[in-house]
Amino acid sequence: MTHPPLGSYLSSVRDTTPLVHCITNFVAMNSTANLLLATGASPAMLHAQQEVAEFTAMAGALSINIGTLSPHWVDAMLIAARTAHERGTPWVLDPVAVGATDYRRQVCADLLTYQPSVIRANASEVLALHGLAHAGRGVDSTAATDDALDAAMALAGQHRCIVAMTGEQDIVTDGHQRYLINGGHPLMPRVTTLGCGLSALLAAFVAANQDDALRASSAAVTCFAMAGRHAGEIAAGPGSFYVAFLDALYQLTPDALSHFAQREMTHAA
Repeated sequence: MTHPPLGSYLSSVRDTTPLVHCITNFVAMNSTANLLLATGASPAMLHAQQEVAEFTAMAGALSINIGTLSPHWVDAMLIAARTAHERGTPWVLDPVAVGATDYRRQVCADLLTYQPSVIRANASEVLALHGLAHAGRGVDSTAATDDALDAAMALAGQHRCIVAMTGEQDIVTDGHQRYLINGGHPLMPRVTTLGCGLSALLAAFVAANQDDALRASSAAVTCFAMAGRHAGEIAAGPGSFYVAFLDALYQLTPDALSHFAQREMTHAA
């Protein structure tokens, strides 16, 4: 099957400016909004139970990040996820440190009943979601991406969604096909909330390309890999890296993204 160039998925985001409803953690709100704006999407950060259903119904996509949980936020997440599921609105689950506590595992189990379009997680989080006995440490990944590949594919098949597993090499799969994406930079884990921002960006890409969620998700992850590599080439440390990363997303062209994908992305059935 012939697919359009990966850059076309970025073009769709910029042409449609999808509104992404983000229920995310306190640490990530500002940076996530900036990353969405730099790439061409429109962010909104709402978490009051009284309005999340109404706003989710208006949004192009929903992104839920469980980083800083509290009971009233969990209730809002469940309302929003249920609304997205009922209306067919794409939504992304970021199960931050899901393996760390029983509370996080239960919240994610409840959210998964509303069938996310995409799960964005590191290897430890994928293993925890899949129910394997593997301890995670905070938001860091203590498992190698290769260790969790089978779990990622099984998780995607089980929940009929896309799993975007990020690490030294990123993997995007629907349980049958998978894309392996190289790129990024070692400074990326030194800047907090980049992964949170990627989850929201995945929501934007799927909203703008709902007929091909697998390739759209791969395009979003590849944007991050490309921007990370470019930023790392000119940054002196984490602070300048973040600024350079935002600029790289903003300056990214569809043609450059397509060329980068040809070199750094591998497709396997």
